[in-house]
Amino acid sequence: MQAREFDGDFVVLASLFNKKNKALLGVDISSTSVKVLELSRQGDRYQVEAYATEPLPLNAVVEQSISNDEAVGEAIRKAIARSRTSAKAAAIAVAGSAVITKTVHMSATLKDDEMDFQIRAEADQYIPYPLEEVALDWEIQGPSEGLADMVDVLLAACRSETVDRRKDAVEYAGISVERVDVEAFCTERAFALLGAQVVGEDVETVAVLDIGATMTTLSVLHEGKSIYTREQLFGGKQLTEDIKRRYGLSDEEAQRAKIEGGVPDDYESEVLDPFRQSVVQQVSRSLQFFYSSSQFNDVDCIVLAGGTSAIAGLADRVQETLGIPTVVANPFVSMTLSQKVNANLLNSDAPSLMIAAGLALRSFD
Repeated sequence: MQAREFDGDFVVLASLFNKKNKALLGVDISSTSVKVLELSRQGDRYQVEAYATEPLPLNAVVEQSISNDEAVGEAIRKAIARSRTSAKAAAIAVAGSAVITKTVHMSATLKDDEMDFQIRAEADQYIPYPLEEVALDWEIQGPSEGLADMVDVLLAACRSETVDRRKDAVEYAGISVERVDVEAFCTERAFALLGAQVVGEDVETVAVLDIGATMTTLSVLHEGKSIYTREQLFGGKQLTEDIKRRYGLSDEEAQRAKIEGGVPDDYESEVLDPFRQSVVQQVSRSLQFFYSSSQFNDVDCIVLAGGTSAIAGLADRVQETLGIPTVVANPFVSMTLSQKVNANLLNSDAPSLMIAAGLALRSFD
């Protein structure tokens, strides 16, 4: 499907559903770092061609919105240089909370340009923003159940400013942006890479919890398709704050202690273990919200993603407390690595690279 320009009335969501085959660098911009990842494929086997992460200055991204364009652009430039990628185009993502998605029914007899026109004419029914401020894309999902000669069309819309600031940050680093995706869709795409990691018999419904520095995102997939997404303010920054308070450290010292160790002997019992329990409570609360708003009352497996999920013993604590098989995501477990990639670093960062992996997979649509 080709990108659609609506004579300036809309900005194309550049493009959420476009399908091209070219090497795309997945660029994930989180609240504390940027991550870049390039994949290649030979048959059914993927290879990690290039990857790097780069920390962001404090408050460069606040609640998933870029507040310091130059700092983010410079971090992306450094990550790209360090990764030694050969990709010249990128795929980026916006948070699900920034995107409005709506499934609408359209006549199956409409051609693409006719559907464009009708969506343009009716978009203000679904989007609570002035249409000139909106980035928009759509894709036909298939026949509408119970409606003859109709198709389900997924409409996705986002504030143009949200897209443009991320796009500008990547272009600052000398890379063009070919695709803009939604983080929940990236998680769904990357989930297919987990394969044998997802444990249990007859696994149909899986909860993926991406626990970042400040935000935890629950994505529930049923038979591999995303059916529910919810974000909540909670993440690894809470552990950093706990370390600061307990030991009187600065932000930088607490972050270094969390990653490198060197904390007092009571750290495990007085700080880390209570934080693990807080994560379990957040996971349980997120799942309860899902159960109360759907026809589901359980999930078959929990997948922990995001940098915080790598904390030792966290997956075991979640599994023991909730009684649900729980694993830490590694989308690269079945991949080969190029000589440019440090295997130990990649393995350490793997849980935090689900979004980047989902973006890099857009190369093969």
